[in-house]
Amino acid sequence: MLKFSRGIGQDRAATAGGLQQIAFARGAAAAAQPSPLPTLVATAATVAVLYFARDVFLPLAIAILLTFALAPLVSRLRRVGCPRSVAVIGTVTTAFLFLSAFGVVIAMQVSEVAQNLPTYQYNIVEKVRTLKETGSESQILERIGRVIERISTEISRPEPEMRASPEPAPEAKPLLVEIFSPQRPVETLKNIINPLLGPLATTGLVIVVVIFMLFEREELRDRFIRLVGYGDLHRTTEALQDAGARVGRYLLMQLVVNITYGIPLAIGLSLLGIPNAVLWGMLAIVLRFVPYIGPVIAAALPLFLAFAAAPGWSLLVWTAALFIVLELLSNNVVEPWLYGSRTGLSPLAIIVAAIFWAWLWGPVGLVLSTPLTVCLVVLGRHVPQFEFLEILLGNEPVLDPKERLYQRLLAGDPDEATDNAEDMLEEKYLVEFYDTVAIPALLLAERDRARGALTNAQAAQIAQSANTLIANLEEIAGEEEGEEETGAEAQESDGDDDADEYDLPPGDGKSVLCVGGRSDLDDVTASMLAQTLWIQGADAAHAGHEVLKAGNIKALKLEGRNAVVLSVLDRDFMRHAKFTVRRLKRMAPAARVGIVLWQEDGRPGTTERDQLIESLQADFMVFGMGDAVREALSDELPRSLKLAHPKIAPGYAMRRSKRADRESTVKAD
Repeated sequence: MLKFSRGIGQDRAATAGGLQQIAFARGAAAAAQPSPLPTLVATAATVAVLYFARDVFLPLAIAILLTFALAPLVSRLRRVGCPRSVAVIGTVTTAFLFLSAFGVVIAMQVSEVAQNLPTYQYNIVEKVRTLKETGSESQILERIGRVIERISTEISRPEPEMRASPEPAPEAKPLLVEIFSPQRPVETLKNIINPLLGPLATTGLVIVVVIFMLFEREELRDRFIRLVGYGDLHRTTEALQDAGARVGRYLLMQLVVNITYGIPLAIGLSLLGIPNAVLWGMLAIVLRFVPYIGPVIAAALPLFLAFAAAPGWSLLVWTAALFIVLELLSNNVVEPWLYGSRTGLSPLAIIVAAIFWAWLWGPVGLVLSTPLTVCLVVLGRHVPQFEFLEILLGNEPVLDPKERLYQRLLAGDPDEATDNAEDMLEEKYLVEFYDTVAIPALLLAERDRARGALTNAQAAQIAQSANTLIANLEEIAGEEEGEEETGAEAQESDGDDDADEYDLPPGDGKSVLCVGGRSDLDDVTASMLAQTLWIQGADAAHAGHEVLKAGNIKALKLEGRNAVVLSVLDRDFMRHAKFTVRRLKRMAPAARVGIVLWQEDGRPGTTERDQLIESLQADFMVFGMGDAVREALSDELPRSLKLAHPKIAPGYAMRRSKRADRESTVKAD
């Protein structure tokens, strides 16, 4: 026992030294951590430059994104033996010819719609009149209109004034005269060409930049690496590959999704008789690049045309039904099938990004918002200074499951903790969830309690929330209990598979008592272990740490128990564990008494564990849920309790025999 105490003292000293080193390292890291102010200033300056110089950066952004989209096609042509110049120029020419044809068709369709709009005026007026006449006997719409008209008349009526003299004649208003002068042919041509010069110049600039970027792609990559990440080639290369893959995959997959939406839409609208169905299908392909807002705009225009083109209401109903069916198929069939269309952005980040880029660069920025934001997320993933971008915009969890569970328990929200647990239990068994998520979360709480960051009231609230979580998962535990027999039969039929870490033995006919070590958090772990043993078919019960006190331990019902397991989170409990183990073994000599010292990492080795078992005189000592269940359900016999014999001082036996002789002599006399 003395040797064990010294070992514990050395461990505590080493732990204290380690904590001091960790505290020093944290202090040094905090001192060395740069202030976030320069980053914020640089971000604000970048946004200002992008806003005021948008005429320069907008064509460059379009060219970069088109380069990302066309680079895979150029690479494929190069791999089949096509020269670089032919691959680049051919790909760019084909792409821009397709875009030009696309734009020409849209322009022609828009012109045709503009010419046909006056023919729809009669239908619109008739439907508005029908809506006004449709209603109850009180004619609510008409009455509301009359009330509004009366109020506006009263407001606009001038107040009467007393005039002493007759009202003078009103002044004659001057007539507006428009002077028309015929324009010369040169001026007419100038008025036509001037509005087109800006878009044509931007298009030409984009084409040239895309061609040069595709020609010099490797050279630009090397220059970027030399400028940004020459000291860390691995990280910079990974960032470039990640950005190219994400943006290129998004643009390609989104284009495929939009085409599979736009072509059936055009066919369906044409069959329904909607004018210019080709236009609405092509606009849907373009507008669906705009997240959330684009599909609404793409549906609004054909719906309005269906409202105006036919005198009845059936065309509008069928058009709305067509959009609903296509949206359901696209969102639930096509997009899940094309898994690569995911961007790694959260839904809120996509909306915020759309608002930001629309404010920054207008409608074109709205279309480019998602791919540009993907580039920012990749930047935040690989550049430490911009890590906040990935945290704010990404869709990956920023907290580990154990940290998220600890936060929910600390906030006293067991319902949300249960929801998160049920989501994880769709892929994990309950024993795995307890071992990899719940117990590590309680270890975080125990560490905070040990260093004084967690009050007793907070620890009690965590324990209460955790007990509620365990009770909420009782139904799932019952379902897993029914699956145990089927799982065992499947494992017997497939004997070639390796044994899984959580393939646990059956507990039929076993009776186990799980007892918390020294705190409410230990009681929670004992309850989790008891529930896991119950799933395995054992007669499992749990008790709180209060029963281990001197006045309460005799009330424990240990008759018929095959095992008694002490569940402990705090390593300091080992100093008092020997007395508890010995007392339990005296009370239940036929039961195996062991300890579960929950540890996520830094577990002792086999030699150290055997020494601890020997010094504690326990039957077993484990550090995880799987080993705890196996030991508790084991058929091994308990080890016999070694009673301590005090050492006798030299000469004590001789003095005792002499004293006995004198006493016998006195009695004889």
